[in-house]
Amino acid sequence: MYSIVEQGGMQFRVEPGMKLNIPLIDADAGADLTIERVLLTANGSDITVGAPTIAGATVSAKILAHGAAKKVMVIKRKRRKDYRRKKGHRQQYTRIEIVSINA
Repeated sequence: MYSIVEQGGMQFRVEPGMKLNIPLIDADAGADLTIERVLLTANGSDITVGAPTIAGATVSAKILAHGAAKKVMVIKRKRRKDYRRKKGHRQQYTRIEIVSINA
């Protein structure tokens, strides 16, 4: 059984027991999370597609930790003008574990 959910403007394919990183959520580690934007649910050959979401379907998850991804360097340069700028960015994320899919 799996579902496709939308969280933080991104879509994820989730299954029970799966761990994944989603955009940062303002909640404490160890808290429970309920994702209500379920776009698709599949159980074997039985597939339910929402328009755009499935009414009453939820995905339960547990927040494990918060962190920051690997640093991405952004470099700006103009040739022959002695113009160089270097900037780094680390995207913040929340690590969650999918507990159950309630369709």
